[in-house]
Amino acid sequence: MKNLRPLMHTIQHLLVRVIPRHRYCCSISIPPIGDRERSTSVSEFKSKLATGPRFKDFMKDASPGEQTSGVQDGHVKDTQTYLPDDPLIGNSRKVYFETYGCQMNTNDTEIAWSILQRKGYLRTSELSKADVILLVTCSIREKAEQTIWNRLQQLTSLKKRRSKVLGPLKIGVLGCMAERLKTELLEREKLLDVLAGPDAYRDLPRLLALAHGGQQASNVLLSLEETYADIMPVHHSPQGHSAFISIMRGCDNMCSYCIVPFTRGRERSRPVPSILEEVRLLSDQGVREVTLLGQNVNSYRDMSEQQFGGPEPTQLSRGFSTVYRGRKGGLRFVDLLDRVSQINPEMRVRFTSPHPKDFPDEVLHLIQERGNICKQIHLPAQSGSSRVLQAMRRGYTREAYLELVAHIRKIIPEVSLSSDFIAGFCGETEEDHQQSLSLLREVGYNVGFLFAYSMRKKTHAFHRLQDDVPAEVKRRRLEELITVFREEAARVNASLIGSTQLLLVEGESKRCAQDLCGRNDGNLKVVFPATQAFPVRPGDYVLVKITSASSQSLKGYVLGPASLSSPGKVPETYGEERVEVC
Repeated sequence: MKNLRPLMHTIQHLLVRVIPRHRYCCSISIPPIGDRERSTSVSEFKSKLATGPRFKDFMKDASPGEQTSGVQDGHVKDTQTYLPDDPLIGNSRKVYFETYGCQMNTNDTEIAWSILQRKGYLRTSELSKADVILLVTCSIREKAEQTIWNRLQQLTSLKKRRSKVLGPLKIGVLGCMAERLKTELLEREKLLDVLAGPDAYRDLPRLLALAHGGQQASNVLLSLEETYADIMPVHHSPQGHSAFISIMRGCDNMCSYCIVPFTRGRERSRPVPSILEEVRLLSDQGVREVTLLGQNVNSYRDMSEQQFGGPEPTQLSRGFSTVYRGRKGGLRFVDLLDRVSQINPEMRVRFTSPHPKDFPDEVLHLIQERGNICKQIHLPAQSGSSRVLQAMRRGYTREAYLELVAHIRKIIPEVSLSSDFIAGFCGETEEDHQQSLSLLREVGYNVGFLFAYSMRKKTHAFHRLQDDVPAEVKRRRLEELITVFREEAARVNASLIGSTQLLLVEGESKRCAQDLCGRNDGNLKVVFPATQAFPVRPGDYVLVKITSASSQSLKGYVLGPASLSSPGKVPETYGEERVEVC
């Protein structure tokens, strides 16, 4: 045996060298390959390695000039995307919006949704199905903010109860409240994920990407230039017949009670071509009414079009002043209103919210001349006392305001007026309050928005004035303002009984499914029964005979279909179908 061991070792060594060992990843036998085949295989592998993806192909910002596709040097190039082209993609997550406050917030919601939609997010109208909940908020009054605080408590409770199978729920606050209360929101609401101010909606995809990664994310920086002019809002109207169009952002008036300049920044106007493009698109979609929006909409001035505008300086209403220097050049509000009204004569045009100081005669005459510009003007008074108006830094007296009202009614006899009033501003006496009540009686508004004053941080009043009117006095004065307003509105609206009003039909009445409702030129709600003589659908214009009125609405019956080009003509085929409203 000792003699055989060296021989056996030699034989084993020879077998190992002659018969190579192969390792297989399956039970199927693969025959051995020769040197020629092995050489070919190695050559092919080297070729594939040379033409395959390199390190830069795994990077998002790889130079596009170095990338090619298709066949190259006889080899097919691998075009597989190894990482997502956009790491901020929404991956079909569902977004639920809740919008609070003014029409500007409604438009902001449409802008934010347009941005997120491009990134692959989906929108849902059901809270239970949402992966992201975004609240578009208002800071104009304390009550509006308290509503958001209460809602956040409900949503954070919902977030804690959410099933882990569905993934984490993300909650965000957008708009004015996000800018004003950033620190409080992040510290007080620990489960809040995203904060975005009014000028930061473009950054929403990045903020949400950070939130989905488990971080709190915020951007509340204000801009001197942002108007979202290149972003077409996704209009989300249930009826689809009316839309809001933002033409400017921010405000320079610096009224002492107002937080807007501090939450939305300085005034800047959206370029005219961008606005006209949106109006044309809405017209092509069948929208019958557009409302031009801005914090001080009638001070609009597009300086980007300066070469096409005249050198006229800003023209103020007689007896009014402003804290900022008048602008020269560019396209003014009257130029924009003129161009918008010419796009579709059968599309109504409204605007809000204006400042009384910016109503030169040319604007009033244009409103009177154009059949599709509504004869309705919002004219915020805020107070009937010249002393309080001075403390508010409004730039006019009671007398100047009344002179403007008389001038407007002289040029536009059928005009409908609405207004804002604040009860209990700093230093307001009982005499000041009585002057506000008398102004309500003297002017006679169709529509009113009345509120008790609430102090806002950062404002001029917060730093220089004292909120010295007790809360119970504010409430009592507000109730008295509301009572007088309703009395006068009922009187003004009663004067329309027997008249024929052209309405844009909105849909079914909330109180009775057999009735329809719409709004007249003066933006008053009109309720009327559905007629059997011809079909009436939301978005139609109809003529209605007014039979009764209240401080809030009018009632009547249909005479026939109508158009803005011939508003007073009743078709001969339709008579008076007198049916009472239920």
